[in-house]
Amino acid sequence: MIFAAGALLALGIAATLVAGQLRVPGLVLFLVLGMVLGSDVLNWLDFDDVELASTIGIIALSLILFEGGLTAGWGEIRPVLSTSLSLAFLGTLLTAVLVGLPASWLLDLSTLEGLLIGSIVSATDSAAIFSVLRGSSIERRLARILEGESGFNDPVAILLVIGFIDWIEDPSYGLFDMVALGVSELAIGAAAGFVVGRLGTLAFRRVDLATPGLYPVASMAVAALAYGTADVLHGSGFLAVYLAALELGSANVPARRTIIEFHSGIAWVSQIVVFFTLGLLVFPSDFGAILNEALIITAILIFVARPVATLVATRIGAIPVRQALLLSWAGLKGAIPIVLATFAVIEDVPGGESYLNIVFFVVLVSALLQGATFEPIARALGVTTDAPALPRPLLEVGRIRRLGAEVLEFPVADDDAVVGRVVNELGLPREALVSVIVRADQALLPRGSTEIEPGDRLHILVRQPARDLVEGLFELWREGPIGPREEELPAPVRGRTPIFSVRPWREEFGDPGNPETVDGVAVVRQVRTRRGEPGALVVLEDGRFAVTGDVVATGGARQLFRYVRDRIRRSEAGEERSWWQEVAGVLSQRGMR
Repeated sequence: MIFAAGALLALGIAATLVAGQLRVPGLVLFLVLGMVLGSDVLNWLDFDDVELASTIGIIALSLILFEGGLTAGWGEIRPVLSTSLSLAFLGTLLTAVLVGLPASWLLDLSTLEGLLIGSIVSATDSAAIFSVLRGSSIERRLARILEGESGFNDPVAILLVIGFIDWIEDPSYGLFDMVALGVSELAIGAAAGFVVGRLGTLAFRRVDLATPGLYPVASMAVAALAYGTADVLHGSGFLAVYLAALELGSANVPARRTIIEFHSGIAWVSQIVVFFTLGLLVFPSDFGAILNEALIITAILIFVARPVATLVATRIGAIPVRQALLLSWAGLKGAIPIVLATFAVIEDVPGGESYLNIVFFVVLVSALLQGATFEPIARALGVTTDAPALPRPLLEVGRIRRLGAEVLEFPVADDDAVVGRVVNELGLPREALVSVIVRADQALLPRGSTEIEPGDRLHILVRQPARDLVEGLFELWREGPIGPREEELPAPVRGRTPIFSVRPWREEFGDPGNPETVDGVAVVRQVRTRRGEPGALVVLEDGRFAVTGDVVATGGARQLFRYVRDRIRRSEAGEERSWWQEVAGVLSQRGMR
């Protein structure tokens, strides 16, 4: 079983790579993989436990929803909240009715049974949407609308399915009971999600865990508590877990990047497991009996019900028609309709097995047709940009390494030699820089003059060839010595005018970015280091300053300041001008002493 699990994960990762080449959602290949390995084709895995498949689906979808909410946060969802909620509630209800009524006539079912099928296929699937958006370049606002809709509409579809199943089994059950059930479950789910999310956020901020690896464990606890609390109180667990994730994703909590990356991986594993399991559950040989009906229902869903429901629901947000058309085409179906179809099988609803086959076929066609054409249609409608729909930050370990760099962290203890020093005194090579200083609950963008305090965490971006050199500096930062202090510097030359000179820097002089001597005079302090190309501002043993680079200028602070001011006037490029302005700032302060 362990070998099979490892092989499944390896095949799932391979499927995502193949899916990227074929421009189809990876979930399609996971479903097909389950079908091929299942009892009906290769017969390698005999699986027909509908209840277990339903449980796996609920757990996996909860984790996928949690990752979506965690990544977005309220900051991303709030601007599109009205449109997302309208699509999730009104759009889902209209889709269920517009599919359910024709289905009841087409399959010769009662109106309630037809509406049950419509409810099962009404929800936009979060796993399918997140899978497509990861490789999309549609406008960011549209991507967030789809994310919000897929997060909020799962509870609505579930309530519709449960309500119609109860109504079919108990004729005394009615519309009023369904509405009461919906209001109750959504209210309890929302309350549970907000409370657990808020308490989880407070716990993250106040409890200092022993290792960063425990923070993802704590976030898993938040997800489980949110779903479990709502479920125990007879509320919507899916709504609770999504709202708790939005709360946590909006907060400034420790190890936030680690938590998000962890849940991103868990969401991928969940997608692989749930679609593979649901693929095992279906027997392709049964498709022949329902092929024609399934094709017609799929066509009604994709080309009639979803577009009409979307155009009506988006009038609340009053978004342009082109954007509404894309949203209508983005109503991808995935794991959630299949999981909902298992409810009908578990509850022994008449024809439940055929519902499962019909819904599986609808999902397969929707994922293939809409998933594969989503991006081209978005481009044709003119709603794409040059940026990815769900951009990832550059400061991500895997991406940084692929670009030939590393991010190192140095925690500053109270008695470290580096305490009280400024960034420019750290002695970093040109291939490294302090990109961020984390101080308490804030991220500071350091300057050369930023003083380092106890408790700081220095995040150092370094090219891989210089990693060992930078790590070698860590011991020096702890034990010292770290360059001369200001009071240890030689006094400025007094009693005579310092000699001022400018001449080209020659190769035999050494490295202009880290000079040891200038004109035969030893360098006692490197005040500034130029980024992007070799150069530095240094103090010489005789008290003079020198600016090195393609040329070297040497003299007193006032003399060099006049020279640098002229270089600023003649500079055109932004980086060069910034360098000379930085040097001028240091020299002007020194010249006033």
